[in-house]
Amino acid sequence: MLLETTDLIGVTRTIQLSLAPVFLLTGIAGLLNVLSGRLARVIDRARKLEAIHADTTGDVHKRHVGELRVLDRRISLVSHAIFLCTASAIAVCGVVCLLFFAGLTGYQLAKLIALVFILATLLLVVGLVMFAIEVRVATKAMQIRRELLEHDQ
Repeated sequence: MLLETTDLIGVTRTIQLSLAPVFLLTGIAGLLNVLSGRLARVIDRARKLEAIHADTTGDVHKRHVGELRVLDRRISLVSHAIFLCTASAIAVCGVVCLLFFAGLTGYQLAKLIALVFILATLLLVVGLVMFAIEVRVATKAMQIRRELLEHDQ
């Protein structure tokens, strides 16, 4: 059975309404790519330090312990950011599904759709805050030893 003209217009309108959340999904996917890249680099550095940590003593050992603690904190922050951004993407998918469901069935789900979209936005905001904190921790921890900078003493 073919869709009636009014049904086709409704589906077309629903598709148009769902485009904005789909663009948001694209942005979140890019952010997740950045976050997973950062996580991989931090884990690689932690593994490298773990491999040589047992053979170190004195100041080098203390420096490695300090760096491992920072890396552990960064892993935790990035992992939380990935979780929150992924949850945001799932909520955005829920918005798209609810839009189509409401459009096809005629149920009035405007408030639910708005609430799910607000949830998606809040999850994304908290994920971005976690990302900002991780960048701040990484930047603050990156202290190049003075002797390596070859400044006049």
